[in-house]
Amino acid sequence: MIGSGPNGLTAAITLARAGFRTTVLEAEPTIGGGTRTAELTLPGFRHDVCSAVHPMAVCSPAFESMPLAEHGLEWIHPPIPVAQAVEEGPAPALFRDLDETCAHLGSDGDRYKRAVGPLPRNWAQLAPMLLAPIGIPAHPLLLARFGLLAPWP
Repeated sequence: MIGSGPNGLTAAITLARAGFRTTVLEAEPTIGGGTRTAELTLPGFRHDVCSAVHPMAVCSPAFESMPLAEHGLEWIHPPIPVAQAVEEGPAPALFRDLDETCAHLGSDGDRYKRAVGPLPRNWAQLAPMLLAPIGIPAHPLLLARFGLLAPWP
């Protein structure tokens, strides 16, 4: 397996569980790919080296099948998981609560709630379809609604 990021390690574990001998090759001095953390500025102040937000990893069936917490994984959920800096005005932000996000978006909040509101309410049905191999979806209309939102800016 080339690369020891989340995908490479998951693929290697999946193959090993299936009985294949695996070898993981990594160019960097530490494993983890885009999920590495290091003290980059001050002692004790740890930074995400690459990516910092892994929303799909939290509900990944592959990750759920591994004892990652036993090896130090701790999912941290900040109060504002996503924000976008803009030149003028407050930064648009997504909160963990749909109503809080909609209130923060001001006049766009109602439109946002109509567009995406069914997704968090139905996440338990949507997530398995997004993370499973391609096949006949259990809830095709819900999956279609998710897909229709993808091209929006």
